[in-house]
Amino acid sequence: MAGVKLFIAVVVLSAAIGGKWVGAQVHHVVGGDHVWNPSSDLGSWASGRIFRVGDKIWFTYRATQDNVVELKSWEEFLSCDLSNPIRMYTEGLDMVPLDGEGIRYFASGKPDSCKKGLKLHVEVQPQGKEKKHEMQNVAASDKSAVAIAEGPTTPSASPRLIEVSYVLLFVGLLICYMSP
Repeated sequence: MAGVKLFIAVVVLSAAIGGKWVGAQVHHVVGGDHVWNPSSDLGSWASGRIFRVGDKIWFTYRATQDNVVELKSWEEFLSCDLSNPIRMYTEGLDMVPLDGEGIRYFASGKPDSCKKGLKLHVEVQPQGKEKKHEMQNVAASDKSAVAIAEGPTTPSASPRLIEVSYVLLFVGLLICYMSP
């Protein structure tokens, strides 16, 4: 019986150490503490962030004063053409799942706020692949300006901490199975 327990523990531990880990999903609150409003510095907020498939973006704003629209194209995004959005978010606390790779364009539903730079452009990258990250966003300013930011060259610490936690858990289980 002890041999079977040891075998199971070794298989689980081997899978934990050698298996391919999917990074934990990240919840991004757009604008951080400043949330989604015309005074937000979305350029600084987005700088260095990596958006991956499975992550979620949260927009928080006063629903009575603003809303968020998702646009189809770069041209609509740059010109603040809000006439034909893909989606409209109007609740004041809206979660947007990043369920596929590609470019996503978000803008304030108020034309004046959009033209003053309250908009965000993100490139959603595949899970677990390291590639040169380029993210373009438009900073909140009097004139819209495109800023290109490179992401970090290593993944964030959170997925590694989760991985280490699992490894420690499995090592603990292994020790428990090996003890009489």
